[in-house]
Amino acid sequence: MKPKKEYIILVIIIAALVVYLSLKKTNRMNYQLPKIAEIKQKTISRFEINKGGDSIVLNKKDNTWYIGTKGYPADPGKVKNMLDVIGKLRPTTLVSEGKGYVRYDLGDDKKITVKAWTDNTICRSFEIGKAAQSYQHTFVKLTGDPNIYQASGVFRGKFDQTVEELRDKAVLAFEQKDISELHITKGKESFVFHRRHPSVEVKAGKTTGTKEKATSKKEETGWQTADGKEVDVAKLNRLLSTLSKLSCQKYVADRTKADFKNPICKIGLKGSKEHTLSIFAKKDKEAKDFPAISSENDYPFFLGKWQVDQIMKNPNEMIKRPEKS
Repeated sequence: MKPKKEYIILVIIIAALVVYLSLKKTNRMNYQLPKIAEIKQKTISRFEINKGGDSIVLNKKDNTWYIGTKGYPADPGKVKNMLDVIGKLRPTTLVSEGKGYVRYDLGDDKKITVKAWTDNTICRSFEIGKAAQSYQHTFVKLTGDPNIYQASGVFRGKFDQTVEELRDKAVLAFEQKDISELHITKGKESFVFHRRHPSVEVKAGKTTGTKEKATSKKEETGWQTADGKEVDVAKLNRLLSTLSKLSCQKYVADRTKADFKNPICKIGLKGSKEHTLSIFAKKDKEAKDFPAISSENDYPFFLGKWQVDQIMKNPNEMIKRPEKS
């Protein structure tokens, strides 16, 4: 009887333990995954990134994002990536109940704090740690919640950036087809290229019947110099392609556009709008980048040597030479 009684008691204890663990797990699961509503990007009007006491604030004005009090235009792609994380942040796993912040790069010296506003109301506030070992999640902490969670995606790098890295590097942009005239000045030499618009020739002839057959020959769009010389269209189009989506390497600090005089190369483009790009000599021989200014940007910037080499190719090389008979 005694073994049987002990067996019954053991079964009761095991059953009670199973019920207890089940209830505890259920309660913990409900707690470890706080429900966070998705925020639409268009409703966010401002957000702040803080790391180690250094703060970057981005403000939206007329659907364009600007950085800090100086109002530098922000890179649209980078802003979109950050807003996507802010709006869709969702904890997926409870990692630690308020312990080990340093281990997950959520200590005061390494964490990145993000706050977002809709008008004057904070709509999202959280802290970003390091990426999880799976490289599919990031450790996060929600403001007001001591626990550490994993959130889907690896996104610390999207926020771990300087003002310079967040600035919009686009310095010249246009549609190639809109350009009808190109001016290049290098030193004492000047070149002017005009787009030659296509013309149509119509020839009429009779077929074996009474119907007349018309054929048209369309001349391809080309370019020529001011004095009528033919231009190598492929070479000129490569130059226009480089200029049409031109981005700088970085911006010049503590100088304005007015500080730059006497460019070594100046390019003017005429179309529905007029665009200009001026490139200046390097500060010293060891410098890798060339300072430049553009009509499309309010700030002086640097272009890489490889960019300048493409832009400043000898314009004479684009002019076709007469074929020898």
